[in-house]
Amino acid sequence: MQQDSRAYSVTTVKDSFERFYDNFIEQLPGIGLGLLIIILGVLIGSWIGRFATRRISARTNDPLMSRFLGKTIRFIFLLVAVMLALRAAGLGGIATGILTAAGASAVIFGFAFKDIGENFISGIILAFNRPFDIEDTVEIGENFGKVKGLEFRYTKLKTFDGKDVYIPNSDVLTKPVTNFTEDGFFRWNFTIGIAYENNIDEAKKTVMTALRKEPTVIEDNEHQNFVIEDELATSTVNLKVFFWVDTKDFRRLALITKGNVVRAVKEALEENGFYMPADIQEIKLYGAGMEKDFPVRMNKAEEK
Repeated sequence: MQQDSRAYSVTTVKDSFERFYDNFIEQLPGIGLGLLIIILGVLIGSWIGRFATRRISARTNDPLMSRFLGKTIRFIFLLVAVMLALRAAGLGGIATGILTAAGASAVIFGFAFKDIGENFISGIILAFNRPFDIEDTVEIGENFGKVKGLEFRYTKLKTFDGKDVYIPNSDVLTKPVTNFTEDGFFRWNFTIGIAYENNIDEAKKTVMTALRKEPTVIEDNEHQNFVIEDELATSTVNLKVFFWVDTKDFRRLALITKGNVVRAVKEALEENGFYMPADIQEIKLYGAGMEKDFPVRMNKAEEK
């Protein structure tokens, strides 16, 4: 009996393997057709994606949106090609099962891949409506740098010290975004101190003249440069200088311009006889006889 059972089991396994082999041979043309459909889908999707990227970029001058939509088109073509390939290979049940399972488990996947879904939807929104373009200098949360790319899940920034920062698209939508280059202008300021005996109005005129001589400083009806009295400090009257610069090359050109302005203002004040004293420290001695015990020495020239 045991030998008969073993023989029957071997025969069953052999028959199953032969049926599987026969079915595989019968479906081989369909499988080949399915692979061909996938290959054609990838090629056609890539070509249409590149074509759409060029056309959208030419019409909108928006490389971020054109790249994003081009990748989306390629992804959709690949998905459709896979579904058609499964049906062509005689595996339509699998394709239907995938769609059914996807629909039935949408809630489960919604919780499991909540962040991915949020970032993907945020990426679609940012492709059509966003507060920056490629190469803009922005600050998103604590991240500061130039925008280099927009992907399905993240926005890529390049910081000015060479770091690549990938920010989830949902954060880009929910966090404040500061764009330093949207209109191309940024206002710098710095403080400079003059002596109390100096003429304040003359000093302000000297500073404004130095600003107007700097070629990279911008001044027009909308962007006006000015100087104000800011503080009566311990030993100086502090003037605060406000001036506008071009931020298309932010931060390198903007920082160079600020350095040039600071140097030009300092030299102009010195040339016109203005004194910029350092802070004065006053020392008071308390108690009888302290002036005798305090070790202060004066040379003969100072005594005279």
